Amino acid sequence: MNAAHYIYLSLGSNSGDRFLHLQNAIDALFETIGSIEKISPVYETPSWGFEGDPFLNVAIIVRTSLSAKKVLKKILRIETQLGRIRNKEKGYQDRTIDIDLLFFHDQIIQEKDLAVPHPHLHKRRFVLQPLSDIAPEFLHPETKKNIPQLLAECEDNTSIHKMQRWLKNPIAAIDLSKYNFIAIEGNIGAGKTSLASKIAEDFNAKLVLERFADNPFLPKFYKDKNRYAFPLEMSFLADRYQQSQDDLNQLDLFKDFIIADYDIYKSLIFAKITLQEEEFNLYRKLFDIMYKETKKPELYLFLHQNTDKLLQNIQKRGRNYEKTIQPDYLEAVQKGYLDFIKTLPKNQVKMIDISNLNFVEKREDYLKIVRQIAQD
Repeated sequence: MNAAHYIYLSLGSNSGDRFLHLQNAIDALFETIGSIEKISPVYETPSWGFEGDPFLNVAIIVRTSLSAKKVLKKILRIETQLGRIRNKEKGYQDRTIDIDLLFFHDQIIQEKDLAVPHPHLHKRRFVLQPLSDIAPEFLHPETKKNIPQLLAECEDNTSIHKMQRWLKNPIAAIDLSKYNFIAIEGNIGAGKTSLASKIAEDFNAKLVLERFADNPFLPKFYKDKNRYAFPLEMSFLADRYQQSQDDLNQLDLFKDFIIADYDIYKSLIFAKITLQEEEFNLYRKLFDIMYKETKKPELYLFLHQNTDKLLQNIQKRGRNYEKTIQPDYLEAVQKGYLDFIKTLPKNQVKMIDISNLNFVEKREDYLKIVRQIAQD
C-alpha cells in the first residue's frame, strides 16, 4: 500500500452557482483523490487579476496515496468536467472552478508542469486566510514559516468576507458508526488488513489487527503441517482470546467504533481443516469455553475472492512461509467460512465479491465497498 500524504488545495469559483461548483469539486476530489480531512470556511473576495464577479474561495486538506503528478492530472480532469475552460491567451478570467495544489505534504517539486509549493500562494490573501483556518501550524517547506506568519506578512490588502454557509464533507454521507464492532474476514490473501486499516483511518475507528506475524509456529506449520498443526492452532486461539479481552473489550472514548481484520471464530474454521479428529475434538471443547466470553461483531463482513487471485496476492506480499500454500487448502478454508456464514442471521453478515475489485489501488473500488457496508 502506498504511503499517504496530506495535500493542501485552494478552490475558487466566480461563475454561476458558486457554492454548487465548490461542493461538486470537493465531492469529485473525495471520489478520485482521497479523503477530505478538513474544509475551511468559505470566503468571498473580489476577482483577482481581472475585472469580474466576486469569487468564493475555500481551502481543504486531503489525504491521498497518489503521487503529486497523478493528483495534478486528476485535478485538471475535474476542472474540465465541471466546466473550466482554460485559455492562456486571455490570462485571468471568469471560471466555474479553479483548483490549485498549494502543498504536497512537505515536498518541494520544481518541474516543467508542476511547482510545489505553489509559487504565488504567499501573495494571495484569498488563499492564506482560509488555509490559516485549517492549517495554522503547517510550515512552508521553503520559508519555514507557518501560515499565520505568511498571512501577516502578505502585502495583498484585498477585502475578504467570511460567508455563513459551509460546504459539506462527502464522507458524512457514509455512516459506519451505527456499528460498534465490525469484523472483516476472508480467505488468506483477501486483503482484510488493508481494508480494515483504510476504514479505521477514514472513519475514526479503533483498529484491531491479528498478531499472526508473532506466532513462532506459523513458518514451521507450512513446512510440516502434521507436526505443528495442533500447537499452531492452540497458540492462535490463546492469542486471539487474549487480544479480544485486551482490545475488543476496552472502550476508546475518542473512536466511533471498533474494526478488526479477523473474528475469533476463524480459529475453529482453520482448526477443523488442519487438525486430526481427536485433536479437533479436544480443541473444540477449549474453543467453546473461550468463545462464550468473547465480544461478537455486530457486522461480519466477508471478502469473497477467487482462488487464482488469492494465490497472486499471496505471492505478491512475499511471505516465504506462505509460498507453499496450495489451491485445495484455500478452497477448504473458503468452504469453512461459507458454512459458518450460513449460521449467522442475514442482517449480521455482508458478503462482498471483490474478485474484480482492487480497493487498495483504486479509490472508486474502495468507496464502493464502504458504501455497501453502510447500506441498511
